[in-house]
Amino acid sequence: MEDWELQRCCNHDQVIYIATIGAFIFVILALWRTPLLTPFKLITVFLHEASHAIACKLTCGHVDGIKVHADEGGVTQTRGGVYWVILPAGYLGSSFWGMVLVLASTNLVTARIAAACLAVALLVVLFIAKNWLLRGLCIGFIIFLAIIWILQEKTEVHILRYVILFIGVMNSLFSVYDIYDDLISRRVNSSDAEKFAEICPCPCNGMAWGVIWGFISFIFLCASVYLGLVILS
Repeated sequence: MEDWELQRCCNHDQVIYIATIGAFIFVILALWRTPLLTPFKLITVFLHEASHAIACKLTCGHVDGIKVHADEGGVTQTRGGVYWVILPAGYLGSSFWGMVLVLASTNLVTARIAAACLAVALLVVLFIAKNWLLRGLCIGFIIFLAIIWILQEKTEVHILRYVILFIGVMNSLFSVYDIYDDLISRRVNSSDAEKFAEICPCPCNGMAWGVIWGFISFIFLCASVYLGLVILS
């Protein structure tokens, strides 16, 4: 039975889980402005734009294409759909996927499923990508995941769960940072929050929506840690 109150915390698996997340957070913050994290940042941008595309398709819209840029920006070209659903889906969607990846890392079977789903998503986007950077990113990460999968299955290097966990933690942290940087500290006029404020009848400006979305993303991050501990209890 799941230990929802974590009264039996912390067993060996839970200690390893918390320590690994803590180590990943330290490494990510230490290397934040180095080129080493650029591919993982771009994967977060990819998941942001893919979340826009998913929201568009779920609301009966059409996705014309997706771009990811070297400056860690991106754009999803859509037609139709429900705009007030599509706009927040980018930031909140990437935070949600970060949580999913973190939770998937708690079990080898779910880590395999997460890696396979991520590879399939990259393969699908490869055919609708509108720039070569995104195409290269898709191909590069498919090859990267394939290598990690082979190492997991054919050698003693069992790191698939940790790779999925790292991508999840990276995605969660970058999502919160991206919301703060785009919507709160700089208030980019063309941001999703500013556009959302224009169409939403609520008396909130872009910064207010940035704070709200940032809070929700932080909840996703905390929830991933808590639920992971429950799963491992």
